[in-house]
This record gives sequence, structure tokens and C-alpha cells, in this order.
Amino acid sequence: MHSLKRRAATATRPVPIPRQLVRVLCAHIEHFGVAPDGRLFRNQRGNYIDMSAYGLTWARAREYVLTRTELSSGLAKRPYDLRHAGISFWLYSGVEPAECARRAGRSIEVLFRYYAKFLDGVRDRANSLIEQSMEEWERGSHGVAPDG
Repeated sequence: MHSLKRRAATATRPVPIPRQLVRVLCAHIEHFGVAPDGRLFRNQRGNYIDMSAYGLTWARAREYVLTRTELSSGLAKRPYDLRHAGISFWLYSGVEPAECARRAGRSIEVLFRYYAKFLDGVRDRANSLIEQSMEEWERGSHGVAPDG
């Protein structure tokens, strides 16, 4: 087990997880159990999984599930890229940036510099949200449309 970056070896950071992930993890544990030290993933002998095995398995999984365009784009090239995708998804889902940064253990500045790589369709969603707010504003007590 590795310590958190630039933190004491015993430091922890609680991160809530969605019910859907809890169900997946519980099903995994029910089917495969855990190692004596509590690890979820281990090789057939019960030992740590070699890093090269992760890479090979990840490469095969990408080829299986991604389109040629997605593969050539470098989407989720490494398992660590899921961190970027997850944090970007939180932002896309409307989680406040300060909360995303807290959960990620980063500053808001770092969050936007490195992790705010939004998912496809974000421009359309942003336009829709802006239009919805403008319509609400027009119907409200303001009486005058924003351009008039």
C-alpha cells in the first residue's frame, strides 16, 4: 500500500463513493473474496499483481470496449487516467469545484489545470443550462429581458 502523495505514511483521506460502486465492490468481494491483508485484487497465488499485468490487461480491455477513434485519441491510455475521468465526471455532474478538489486531495487551481477535462457533450449541456436560466430570468420578476 502506498501513502498519499506528500503526506505522512499513516495519513488518510475519506472519499465517499456512490451506491452503484458499493454494489459492484460487494459483488466482487462475494465472488472473489479478499486477500488475507484485505486487498481486493491479487494474482492467482494470492500475491500482489505485477504492474506489467495491469498494463497488459488494461490494453486488452481498451481494445475490447473502445472504438478505433477513441483508441487513437489516447482515451484512458493508463488506468491512472480514470482518476482524471472520474474527477472530470464529478465536475460535469455539477459537483462544486471546491468539493471535487477536496475529494481529490488537490487545490482548486490544480483541479482546473489538470483534471477539468470534461466529457463529450459538455458544450451542449452548458448551453442548455444557460438557456434554461435565461428563460427563468425572463419569466421572473425582472420584467426586462437581458438584452432590452
